[in-house]
Amino acid sequence: MGLNSLTYPLQYEDPRPKTDPEITFDIDGIEEPVNPEIDFEGIIGRSLGLRRVLQMVETVAWGNSTVLLLGETGTGKELIARAIHSHSPRRDRPFVKLNCAAIPTGLLESELFGHERGSFTGAIAKKIGRLELAHQGSLFLDEIGDISLELQPKLLRAVQEREFERLGSTRTQRVDVRIVAATHRDLEGMILEKLFRSDLYYRLNVFPIYIPPLRERPEDIPLLVQHFVQQAARQMCKKIDTIPAETMEALARYRWPGNIRELENVIERAVILSPGPVLRLSPRDLNSRVPPDQSADRYQTLEEVERNHILRTLKETRWILSGPSGAASRLGLNRSTLYFRMKKLGVARSVDSCSDSQKILAMR
Repeated sequence: MGLNSLTYPLQYEDPRPKTDPEITFDIDGIEEPVNPEIDFEGIIGRSLGLRRVLQMVETVAWGNSTVLLLGETGTGKELIARAIHSHSPRRDRPFVKLNCAAIPTGLLESELFGHERGSFTGAIAKKIGRLELAHQGSLFLDEIGDISLELQPKLLRAVQEREFERLGSTRTQRVDVRIVAATHRDLEGMILEKLFRSDLYYRLNVFPIYIPPLRERPEDIPLLVQHFVQQAARQMCKKIDTIPAETMEALARYRWPGNIRELENVIERAVILSPGPVLRLSPRDLNSRVPPDQSADRYQTLEEVERNHILRTLKETRWILSGPSGAASRLGLNRSTLYFRMKKLGVARSVDSCSDSQKILAMR
């Protein structure tokens, strides 16, 4: 399985002269993947950063090692997790996913490990958890950084020993499952703040893969734009066959804080609003979007002002809370009060704040 298996579903063609003086790119032509027998379905791009990621996927897929996917929100971590599963010997077994941030803390344990009938109020029947459903397959734990400290020891045991008990049961269940976890948070920073267990981190961090944000792989943007245009046009039964050059240049220049997910949404809106076969994108669609950490102070709520002020102070102190030069001292708070405010406002150290050296280590 070589790197020539990268998916190129939509290729740029050279500009062609048209009756309209506006330079456009024809997107009618669709080239087949370089190797149509083996490809990373759904993963589009040819940048060096993406190639490195897929090379690491190829390397780790055939084993059973736990994989930790790092990267900003919207970079396609679930697609990478699916690629690991589909290129592994477990490909014919279940691929089960669980978003740890989308389920209330009180229900997450039951969702992950299952429960017996009568184990708690409302448990009217036995429930099989996601871990058990993924037996002989792969379990994708998205947003692993949002799992509570109380649940982490039980997850550690499941990851390390491949055994667990359902809620309300004393019977130990054994499973054969491959764990792929993902997060946009800085888990090492969370360990220092006692928000994440170091032993669980080291069990998950066997084979880390850092997925670069879209702004670090601009050469992939034209391919993604063409793919999303054709996808949206097909769903809406419209014909969009050209993209103005200035539109493509504007899309390539934009920083995309929401990454691929944001790009897909922008293209879908542009397809909806385009009256003819030429993609029309208003500059306001991008100019009105606020890059990260550059939001205007006008029209902010008191909570937003407080959150931004805490974030700025934390970055200035390199996320050190305690001590005379720490963020708590600068803000005139004690450490526990600051921690409480951070938790309430959803302030957590993301991968964006990691050092370049940490990113490089994650890519190795």
